[in-house]
Amino acid sequence: MTVQDLMNKDIVRVVNAGDDTDREIEKVFCCDLLSIAMGKAPAGCAWVTVMANLNTLAVASLADAACVILAEGSQMDENGVKKAQMQGITLLETDAPVFDAALAVYRAMEAEGSPA
Repeated sequence: MTVQDLMNKDIVRVVNAGDDTDREIEKVFCCDLLSIAMGKAPAGCAWVTVMANLNTLAVASLADAACVILAEGSQMDENGVKKAQMQGITLLETDAPVFDAALAVYRAMEAEGSPA
């Protein structure tokens, strides 16, 4: 499943469509500890977190995440949205809890026959 496919579903709201929405989502990754995400987030992941700050975007870039999904109603502030736009990072949000959001993405990937 591509990032664009995910954006077209009712699972998330689009805050910023990044530069590579045709990119395949390889895995779903959940983590709110940035230091762990920096070392363990797999490239091409849909990263689900509640951490809505500039450091999250930096880690997403370093980890080469396909997109960031802010869960539990977390919202990036205006500076963070501008930074996501400047860096071409796809930033999505949902009111769903982290687990429920990740499970919805995983199920959507399975339905499309994508590796999860």
